[in-house]
Amino acid sequence: MLFLADESCDFAVVRALRSAGHDVQAVTEIAPGAEDDHVLRLATASERILLTEDRDFGRLVYAHRQETGGLMLLRYPGNARRDLARDVVRLVKSRGERLVGSFVVMEPGRVRISTTP
Repeated sequence: MLFLADESCDFAVVRALRSAGHDVQAVTEIAPGAEDDHVLRLATASERILLTEDRDFGRLVYAHRQETGGLMLLRYPGNARRDLARDVVRLVKSRGERLVGSFVVMEPGRVRISTTP
């Protein structure tokens, strides 16, 4: 699967997905400092699911109706961070193509998948 990791995304997630064979571009490597709307357009244009920990992307997708090829909002508090990368890889393995075009909110022990507007 194809992913774009926002600068807010823990780089352990990038490494874990790459190790699992996924194509992951990281904003820190290709467009450091890019504004959120540019990052979202970049992910959409390259048909990548955006990985982020920044809630502002939800506003862009729902309130401003910006197009997306899929977005995963990762909400893991400090005491659960050690499980984040592993849980993302497991979700991608188990739900795979269902994530494409969806808005996913991932928290420890809970995943919500909805369609984007």
